[in-house]
Amino acid sequence: MINRLRRQITEYFIGKDAIVDNVLICLLAGGHVLLEDVPGVGKTTLAKTLAGATDCSFGRIQFTPDTLPSDVVGVSVYNMKTQEFEYREGAIMRQILLADEINRTSPKTQASLLEAMAEGSVTIDGIRHNLPNPFMVIATQNPIEFLGTYPLPEAQMDRFMMRLSIGYPDAESEIRMAKNHAEGKTTDSIQNVCTTADILAMKEQVQSVHVSDAVFGYIREIVQATRTEEKFELGASPRATIGITSAAKAHAFLQGRDYVKPDDVKAVAIPVLHHRIVLTSEARLHKEDIDRILDQLIFRVRVPKE
Repeated sequence: MINRLRRQITEYFIGKDAIVDNVLICLLAGGHVLLEDVPGVGKTTLAKTLAGATDCSFGRIQFTPDTLPSDVVGVSVYNMKTQEFEYREGAIMRQILLADEINRTSPKTQASLLEAMAEGSVTIDGIRHNLPNPFMVIATQNPIEFLGTYPLPEAQMDRFMMRLSIGYPDAESEIRMAKNHAEGKTTDSIQNVCTTADILAMKEQVQSVHVSDAVFGYIREIVQATRTEEKFELGASPRATIGITSAAKAHAFLQGRDYVKPDDVKAVAIPVLHHRIVLTSEARLHKEDIDRILDQLIFRVRVPKE
């Protein structure tokens, strides 16, 4: 089923198999994804294709400076006939939610996503409303535009399991995209290859993937190394330890195993850690690369024996 899902998604989202795997990891691990890249590289296509291939409901919020929290989470409206307040759903009541250009809206509206991302629910007028299951936020932002944007605070960045950058496609993939568009092959025609029940069943299997004490210790040592690195002003939080563990279990599942190896941890560590790190002012001045530093840190941490 995983292989069918991969094939269906890569028929429309072309040339980025590693990105597809990481998004599937987040879906099966119950995490959320931040896609940070220039316009036109397929961020929206990826979200719509994932929803279509899994038969999940899809919602999109185009964030602007005047977007209100009620546009996201919904609002209570007074019904004159019943003389009671009724909950009118916001765009968030979807299984796959595309939060497009999330850094263009105000911090108050950005914060309206926090409860949903952490607890799978929203609270309106003191009443809690559960979100559909599975629930996943795929947020996008443009890294090169700063005018009229509100950078996400560290607390909200920490809610995302992974930060991914898609990048430009190679020549062959870009030509194939153009041919698909010319032939009218769009995400509107995608067929689902699994159901929501299948996704929930796979999530349960991911939960049962075994993690040994040695691997738990290995994950914790990697996270601890980010807290003592002199080039980092802010290291990774305990939520990063949980995120790496969950992502490594999903990665092992995608590889057909029911146990986690150190290689699974290495495969997911940088996408999970990158956006949780803050460089010191001196490191920023010297244009240090977070991924390169993280790669060196992970290399120095002792790998547990089989």
